[in-house]
Amino acid sequence: MIRSSIVVFIALAGLASTAVAQDIPGLRYIGQHIIPTGAQFGSTTVGGLSGIDYDPTSNSYYAISDDRSALNPARFYNLNFNFDQNSVSGVAFNTVTTLQRPDGTAFPANQVDPEAIRFDRSTGKFFWSSEGERVLPSNLQNPFVREMNADGSFSRELSTPTRYNPTAGNFGIVRNLAFESLTLSTDGATVYTATENALLQDGPQAGVGVASPSRVLSFNKATGAAGAEYVYVTDPVLVPTVPAGQFATNGLVELLAISPTEFLSVERSFSTGVGNSIKIYKTSILGATDVSAFDTLPGSYTAMTKELLFNLDTIGITLDNIEGISLGPVLPNGSRSLVVVSDNNFAATQFTQFIAFEVIPAPGAVALLGLAGIGASRRRR
Repeated sequence: MIRSSIVVFIALAGLASTAVAQDIPGLRYIGQHIIPTGAQFGSTTVGGLSGIDYDPTSNSYYAISDDRSALNPARFYNLNFNFDQNSVSGVAFNTVTTLQRPDGTAFPANQVDPEAIRFDRSTGKFFWSSEGERVLPSNLQNPFVREMNADGSFSRELSTPTRYNPTAGNFGIVRNLAFESLTLSTDGATVYTATENALLQDGPQAGVGVASPSRVLSFNKATGAAGAEYVYVTDPVLVPTVPAGQFATNGLVELLAISPTEFLSVERSFSTGVGNSIKIYKTSILGATDVSAFDTLPGSYTAMTKELLFNLDTIGITLDNIEGISLGPVLPNGSRSLVVVSDNNFAATQFTQFIAFEVIPAPGAVALLGLAGIGASRRRR
């Protein structure tokens, strides 16, 4: 357990703008549930779950698949992930919803790359991100963040700056390293996304011994206009590949806002022949330079701070490609929960993995816990 003081703002059901502070020095592993590659639900192949978000009003989760409409139409699921503070009892899928283009049709194959999803309790709508594409010479798809209705229909697109758009030159997103992250601010006024690694003009991609300066981009939720941008520096790839010279990556794969200035960030390092290493950090924009005026990062700036909260490598289980994170329900013992989910890449050698944690409050911390307006205050060990 990593003993790190952290403040989390927990919105109660039906009160999306109401935030409650809670000190969290660490996480305790509860258990996992594995879904094998190839599992079916609603005439779709379950997999590629790269983003997840909890809805306390229904005590269920929304998870987006990064299937590029190659196996089935691009989609998101509603599901139940059942656990208490002692064990995990399983996952049950309830519905599947097709993501729609502005004209009301499903996305054609390879014309979208869904990566993250957040449920907006204040409107009943969703925000979701597409990573875009950059395959030269002609397959250039801009990354985006869109709002959609509960039935998957298009509501609007937020205004991503053109510096993110892929080009044939050394400018814009890198393939598979763009908008992996998405979160709503704790007051519900701001939407944040982030690139997994640096834009081409901003710096190198992560490698062994090489960190990468990702951009965290904010939007005004009411207007859709882009706002401040900050730099989040990823760790280098954890270990070399086996054998040497094979594929390796590390990136910022998800953000979760926990206060007006703080987030949980998930970094996933993968090395061929070794596997995945997953770390959850506390990161903050407080004091970080707003780089939104720069199409290319300036020579000097202050990056977001980050502090290790939990290293999933210490759990003692095989980790798949974890890419989604969400706070979960209050557990029967009164503690809050947190969950993560993996994107199995629809690969036979991988699996869809749901992991549940208990949030460990600080000694003596008092938190208002509960759902649907029912609260309880109690002391923590």
